[in-house]
Amino acid sequence: RSREYRHYSQAHCREYNQCMKRAMPAGRQGFFIVFEGGEGAGKSVQASLLVAKLRAQGHAVVVTREPGGTRIGEQIRAITHNPENVDLDARAEAYLMAASRAQHVAEIIAPALSDGRIVVCDRFVDSTIAYQGYGRGLGPDVIARLNELAVNGAKPDLTFFLNVPVEVGLARREGSVKKDRMDLQEKEFYTRVHEGYLTLAKTSPARYVVIDATASVEEIASDIWKIIEETVRVRNGKNS
Repeated sequence: RSREYRHYSQAHCREYNQCMKRAMPAGRQGFFIVFEGGEGAGKSVQASLLVAKLRAQGHAVVVTREPGGTRIGEQIRAITHNPENVDLDARAEAYLMAASRAQHVAEIIAPALSDGRIVVCDRFVDSTIAYQGYGRGLGPDVIARLNELAVNGAKPDLTFFLNVPVEVGLARREGSVKKDRMDLQEKEFYTRVHEGYLTLAKTSPARYVVIDATASVEEIASDIWKIIEETVRVRNGKNS
C-alpha cells in the first residue's frame, strides 16, 4: 500500500463510509469516478486497469476522457493540445476546456449515469481548476464558476488523485514518444498545478482519495481496487 493511502484509510474511514452511504444509496442510478493528476502521474493506465476489472465483474462501465470524449470534444482537444498553438490565451484555453466539457456531459456522462452505468473519466472539472485556475493563474473560483453551466450538475462521486512529485512526472513524460502542448510548459507551471491539486484534495476530503503514484503500477491498482471494493460494500449495505 502507498503511504498516502494508509493515512487516508485510517484517518477518514468513518467519514468516508458515511459519505459513500449518502453518495451510493441502493438503487442509485450510476456512479461517477474521476482520475486526476499532473503530467506523468499514470492516470490513463490506472483508469484502464480499473475499467477492465469492473467489466470482468459484470459492471456496465463507460470510460472516457477530457478534454475530448466526443466528436466535438476531440476537435477542441486538437486545438488545446496542438504544440503549434503556443499563442493560445489562457482565458481562451479555459473556455475551450469548458466547451468540451459541456458537450461531454450532455452527450456521454449524463446519459450513462441516467442508464445506471459506472462512468470512469480521465480528468474532469478539477483538472481545469488545477491547470487553468492555479497553473495559469486565472483563479480557482473563477474557473469553478465558469464551469457551472458546462457540468449542468454533474459531479464526481469519487476522485482518485494520483500524487507524484513534479520532477518524477516530468521525467516519465521525457520518455514519451508523443508530446503535446501541455507537455511543453515551464516547470513552475506544473508546480502550481500540483499545489492546486493538493489544495482541492484538502478541501474535498470526502470525495478525494490521494494515492502515492510513485509506487508500482500493480501497487497503485491494488490500492484503487480496495477503495472501489469498499464503495461497493457500502452501496450494497454491507458496512455499518
